[in-house]
Amino acid sequence: MRFWLSLVSVMEVDQMVDIARFAEEVGFGGITAADHLVMPTKIASKYPYTPDGEVFWPETTPWPDPWITLATMGAVTKKLKMMTNIYLAALRDPFTAAKSIATTAVFNEGRIACGLASGWIREEYELLGIDFDSRGPRLDELILAMRALWTGRKVSHRGEFFNFDALMCPAPKIPVPIWCGGGSKPAIRRAAMNDGWLPLPMTLAQMTDAAENIRGIRAKAGLPMENFTICFAPAEHMTKSVMDGAKALGIEDIIVIGPWIPSPWDLVQWTDPGDNFADLAVKKKAMARFAETVISRFPG
Repeated sequence: MRFWLSLVSVMEVDQMVDIARFAEEVGFGGITAADHLVMPTKIASKYPYTPDGEVFWPETTPWPDPWITLATMGAVTKKLKMMTNIYLAALRDPFTAAKSIATTAVFNEGRIACGLASGWIREEYELLGIDFDSRGPRLDELILAMRALWTGRKVSHRGEFFNFDALMCPAPKIPVPIWCGGGSKPAIRRAAMNDGWLPLPMTLAQMTDAAENIRGIRAKAGLPMENFTICFAPAEHMTKSVMDGAKALGIEDIIVIGPWIPSPWDLVQWTDPGDNFADLAVKKKAMARFAETVISRFPG
C-alpha cells in the first residue's frame, strides 16, 4: 500500500522540504499539500465538516502555493509521489492552473497527481470576483480546459465560462491524473467521471458503501475501474483487518495526517509526553515510528 503524508497540519513552512525528504527515507509513498488562495478576514460561511461549522485550524495558518511547494519537494526526492489535497482550481483561470500543474509535472515526471475540489468559503470566491454558486460547473469546465491545454497542441475551447484558442507549453509527457475531493453528490460524481476520489476520513464500512457507489456511477457511464484510484483516510484504527478490507476494495492509497498530531484513531501515540509538535525532530521521530509500526506491515 502507498501511504500519503498530509501536510495540512504543518504550520512550519520552513520544515516542509525536510519533512518530504525524510518521509521518502522512512517509507512514505506520497505527500500532499493543501490550498487556499487567500483567506478572507471575515468568514460567515460554515465549515461543512464540523458539527458547529467552525474550522479547526488557526486563523494564521500558512497556505503556501501548493504547486511551488510540491515542485520544491520533488527536487529533493526521487520516488515520492506528490499531490494536492485539495487544490481550489475554480478560483483560478484555466491557463494559470494548467501552467502551474504542467510545470510541476514536467520537473517531476510521473510523480504528480492533481487533487481538486470546489471549496466551501463563499467569501474566498467573492474576493476573486468569481460567482460562488456556479463553482461546480466552473470547475467541471476548467478540468476539460486544462486537459486540452495539457496536450501541448493548439486547442479551441468554447464553454459557459471560458472561450479561447490557445497553445500551452511545456506539456506533461505523462497525463496528470485528476483526483476529486468532497462528499456531496456532485463532488462524488465529478470524481467518478475523472481519475480518482479523495474522500474525507471515514470508516471501512462507510468506504465500502462509497466505493460501491463510485463503481456504479462509472459502470453506468461505461467507464472501467482500471486506472481509477480511490484513496482512503481511515477514521478508525489501522488494524490488519481494516487494511485487508481496504485492499479487498481495490484501495492501495492511504492518506494520514502527520502522525505527530494526536489522533483518536491511533492505537498508539507516535510522540512522547511533553514533545513540542513544532519541532522538526519531533515530527521526524513520529514519522519514523509510524513507518516502522504501520507502513512496514503493509508494503506497497
